[in-house]
Parts: sequence; C-alpha cells; structure tokens
Amino acid sequence: MSSTAEEGPASLVSVAGTDTDTAVADLAGMYAGRAWHSGRTDGDYWYRYVGIGDERMSIRRSQMHGSLRGDVAVEGEVVVQWIDSGSASIDVGRDEIRLQHGVPTLFPIERRFDMDYRDWDQRLVHLDRDLVLDVASERYLVDRTVDFDRTTPPTPAAIAEWRRAVAQSVQALRTSGNESLAWHEAQRGVASALLDLYRFRAEAVPAGWGQHRNARIRAAVEYLHAHAHEPLTVSDVARASDLSVRGLQEAFQRTLDRSPMQYLREVRLRRAHEDLVASHVGQVSVADVAARWGFTHMGRFSGEYLRRFGEYPKQTLRR
Repeated sequence: MSSTAEEGPASLVSVAGTDTDTAVADLAGMYAGRAWHSGRTDGDYWYRYVGIGDERMSIRRSQMHGSLRGDVAVEGEVVVQWIDSGSASIDVGRDEIRLQHGVPTLFPIERRFDMDYRDWDQRLVHLDRDLVLDVASERYLVDRTVDFDRTTPPTPAAIAEWRRAVAQSVQALRTSGNESLAWHEAQRGVASALLDLYRFRAEAVPAGWGQHRNARIRAAVEYLHAHAHEPLTVSDVARASDLSVRGLQEAFQRTLDRSPMQYLREVRLRRAHEDLVASHVGQVSVADVAARWGFTHMGRFSGEYLRRFGEYPKQTLRR
C-alpha cells in the first residue's frame, strides 16, 4: 500500500510527537493497553499514527523511532498488520509470531496479548467483526465465531491480492468518499481477500446452499447457531424451520451429511474452543468450559476436541 494513504480523506485519527509518555497516552487507548512502555533506541525519538476510514473498516499507518511494548486487546474487530521496516513480535510469551517484512499478520482475535515493537513502519487494516462474518457467510456456514488459522503463512498470491484489495479501497475512499457504494464494495473486497489470506475455520457452504429449495435447512442452521447455548431438541429445530422431524433429519443428511444434533455438537465444540482460547489458566477450568457447552464426558470431549483442533483442550487453555 502506498505511503500516501494518509493524504486525501479526512483522518479518522492522527497523532504524532517526540515524547515517550505522550506516545503511550496517545496510542494505548486505541488498543485497550493497560501496561505499555515506550523508550528510546538510538538517535532522536519520534512517533506518528494516522488512520482513514470508518467504523466498518479503517486503514492505518503507525511509525516510531523507538521501542514500544505492552498488552493489546481488540474487541469487535479483526486486525491485519504488516511492517515494512524495523522489528515486531506479537503474542509474546504465548504463541509468539515475529513479523516478517511485507507479510500480513493477524492479531489474535478476541483476547488480550503482548506485543514488542522496535523502530518500525507498520500498516494496519481494522475490519469490523460483523463485516467479516457477513462476507464469510457467502462461503462458509458461519456462526458467531471468528476463527482463523494463524499458523499457516499466507501465499505470495494471497498477499498480492490482499495488497491490491487494500489499495483499491484507499482509492475508492479518496475518490468517492465513505458514503459511497464504491467504498462499501471495496470494504467487502478487503474482507474477501482476508479469507484467502488466512484460512477461515468453518465448513464450506454446500452446493446450491443459497437456492430456494434449501431455505428451510438454512433456517435450521441459523437457529442452531443462535441457540447453541440453550437446551435443544430435534423437535425445537424442526418447529423453528417449519419442517417435520423426519423432514429435518432427511434434509440434514442429504445436504450436510450428518444429523441436526451432530451439527449442533460441532457448533458447541467450536464455542468451547473459542472460550478456551480467550481464557487463561486460573480463570476457568477445561471442565467448566466443557460443561457450559453441554459436554459431560471429559474423555469424549477431549478426544473430539483433539480431532477437530489438533490439540487437547488443556493445551489450548495453557497457551
């Protein structure tokens, strides 16, 4: 993305300075930072941070000649960043990732993490969580969970498409403004490029999913997603989707190759994973999370969890 991204549209945010305390005061609040420290490296200390966009998507540039470390929590957004110079690490002390120049990297989603940066030039794209889910629903059977595989580096082709989509969005914002259809569609283009950048952990929609003949099973799936935290029966789901119990069972087997209750169990397993990712040892136990989502047999829960996520629930909690 061109460095001229900070020209043109009015800035969503713009701060700069040469004082370490002011840098912490200016920047920590944007990322819910509670324990930030900034210091000098060599030469003069300075920082700049500017962003354009709106509440659904913003494109930002952060620069500092100095060091910055601390904790970050971003709620309701998916954040992609990359650095063009300097050094940076995120999720320090947990699933640490050292950023490579030019490679877009996801912030951990919906949990607090530690970061450490030094003498950097950084670009960031903030995407509204609901925007990401809305675009993902065109490809996947989505529930309220936003879950990406952050461990597999993006391909060069995916990075190139991401940069193209971000550059086009900046151009749309400059030329048409943030109330325009062009900007709206450009936002969706960036969200779509994100889904190619990092694998979204959800089941792909079956062929013909959007057709009228599948309207009732779509309603059933949406009902299961919305009410997964409640005690449910097959009859509950059948009533909500205006199908008979037999019709519901047949529709699930024909379209999704499983029963409604098997599908519900998978949704609840994803929710349990989400809760464990967001928690720390001492805050909650694996048994507590399993019980919250209706898993009463710990051995079966651990086995299913291992097959689905490649690790035991206790390993997720300890990371």
